[in-house]
Amino acid sequence: MRVKYFYQQFGSHVSVIVIAILVLSLLFTQFVEKFIYENKIDELTAYGESILTDLEKSEFHSQHVLREYGNVLTSRDIHFSLFDENSAIIYTVEGKRPNITLQDEEWKKITKGETVTVRKDFKRFSEGATFVLLPYIHNGYFVGGILLAAPIKGLSKVISTINQYLLFTVLIALAVSLLLSWVLAKVHVKRINRIKEATSKVAKGDYEIQISSTDFDEIGELANDFNNMIQKLRISMEEIEALENRRRQFMADVSHELRTPLTTINGMMEGIMNDMIPESEKAKGLQLASKETKRLIRLVNENLDYEKIRSNQVTLYKEELLLHDVLEVVKDQLVTMAMEKNNKIHLEVTDKLTVFADYDRVIQILINIVKNSIQFTENGFIYLRGKDGNDTTIIEIEDTGIGMNSENIEKIWQRFYKSGLSRSNRLHGEFGLGLSIVKQLVTLHDGKINVTSEEGKGTLFTIHLPKRKEATQSNV
Repeated sequence: MRVKYFYQQFGSHVSVIVIAILVLSLLFTQFVEKFIYENKIDELTAYGESILTDLEKSEFHSQHVLREYGNVLTSRDIHFSLFDENSAIIYTVEGKRPNITLQDEEWKKITKGETVTVRKDFKRFSEGATFVLLPYIHNGYFVGGILLAAPIKGLSKVISTINQYLLFTVLIALAVSLLLSWVLAKVHVKRINRIKEATSKVAKGDYEIQISSTDFDEIGELANDFNNMIQKLRISMEEIEALENRRRQFMADVSHELRTPLTTINGMMEGIMNDMIPESEKAKGLQLASKETKRLIRLVNENLDYEKIRSNQVTLYKEELLLHDVLEVVKDQLVTMAMEKNNKIHLEVTDKLTVFADYDRVIQILINIVKNSIQFTENGFIYLRGKDGNDTTIIEIEDTGIGMNSENIEKIWQRFYKSGLSRSNRLHGEFGLGLSIVKQLVTLHDGKINVTSEEGKGTLFTIHLPKRKEATQSNV
């Protein structure tokens, strides 16, 4: 059975209010009734004690004192009687003798000097009454007592009047509470429905929706969290869309890269198998096939490398390395590539400067960056520098190439990203993965890398790698 949230809210509010009013009404009624009867008992007790005190001062049978009290109490609708030690009535107001028979327990208390009070009694009087029995002790002996009684019809009328006013008050409070509950439930449901409608729009792909939010209550905080979620979803969708576009471009590039060498290799193999290639050209053809095969291997390795690094399947074996030797190896491997574009590689590092890193991976980092610098530099210089920082070893790779604008600087670390020039220049196998791998490897070394560049003035990569600590091996 489906019950709308509005009715749940309204019903819960009304139920709580009704129960609270009923409980408070019952407690208040009991309190008022108890208060009135207790007040009447206190009044009767005070009169009884006063009568006994005045009789003690004069005589126990002083008619004058009794008549004066009789006149006063009769005007207040209070009856009193005196009885002796045998419970026989010896005086009553205007001859009125209440039809009362004391119970054994009550008589025992009186004879012991205790006061007996009864709030309501409907059996021993012609009408319901409240009465008090006070003992009279003379020279340490029980010689009688006094009974004071007041009919409860007057008290019942007062209680009934109070209950009527209480009922009217309860009905008015209930009506106001119902109205407020309806308004509050309506407001809460309206706020929740706004979130519900916004959620439906998000489910349909609308990530521009925003709802008003406050910090007043949990619903307002929920709306605020909803807006934050939508903002993150919008950013994520934009990143996913951009990544998908880069992936498509990457697949197109890879397809082209794969098709060209595979076509070359296949044509070469078919030519050799069918004796279509002269003997003098076979060596040259095999060399071309080998070159294209290495190109394919390089592409596959770049993808495998990236996936291994991204999925934390790489183990780093860090050690103290002479930075001069590391940069020398990088220079030796890429000097030929640099010369093809008439570039020169310069080292600027002291012989004693060390770097705490995994040898293979730091070589991979530097080669990827230097190859990138060579690709975008012609007739220029590539500088490999080493500096000693406070807690880090600083490595700089600077070129005098074409540089980049700020938009490209923000994107170069993204997987599959390739600038317009790199798409037209595939001499060295740039597939948009090299700098992504560099970023991941530097992070695995607990290091930092940043780049500054200006169009037409070159690019500077700066790497900060922490110096040696206690651990010498980091498993990732």
